[in-house]
Amino acid sequence: MNAVGLVAFAFVGASKAVREEYDLLGIAIVGLAMAFAGGTTRDLLVNRVPLVLQSPVEIGLALVGVALAIGLPLLLDAPDSHPVTLLADAIGLAAFATAGAIVATDAGVSAFGVVAIATINAVGGGATADVLLDRPPFILFEDFYATPAVLGGVTYWATAAVGAAGLAAAACAAVTVGLRLAAVAYGWRLPTVADVAVRGGE
Repeated sequence: MNAVGLVAFAFVGASKAVREEYDLLGIAIVGLAMAFAGGTTRDLLVNRVPLVLQSPVEIGLALVGVALAIGLPLLLDAPDSHPVTLLADAIGLAAFATAGAIVATDAGVSAFGVVAIATINAVGGGATADVLLDRPPFILFEDFYATPAVLGGVTYWATAAVGAAGLAAAACAAVTVGLRLAAVAYGWRLPTVADVAVRGGE
């Protein structure tokens, strides 16, 4: 799951840079940022050397995603919205949320810390990529994306707290990927204040 997540996130980030007509270096930087910023922030929060600085294999996987972002537009229209890509992105979100929850639990942080670090690990890369693209992070106003990671982190903590630590990772991953795929399928999004005001007026 982690390997798929690295490739998918690097691909999505690099694809955004391709659409913005960044040069090849810029495309690679945005793709790598989306793949690694969340995990790097997670590691810094728990006071350990970021995994990306220890594992060249992970860099290689992310570069595969960057290469796909550069090459696939020659073969497919809008490859970043292809169903396979959306599935891989959902799996990556789940993998990173789960990894964040595991690392946070091992570090002995509070319940809030587990959920926060799981969410940061899952969505921090996408937010960083958007900043590099000079636009507001999409997780703040679009789509039902960060919420599955939050609920996945809550699920991990709750499952571990009742003594089912062996099931916690599987439960976190299942909740996160299931909610994300349902959001894609049904077009879920969180309401805005304007939406609430309109409904109230009605």
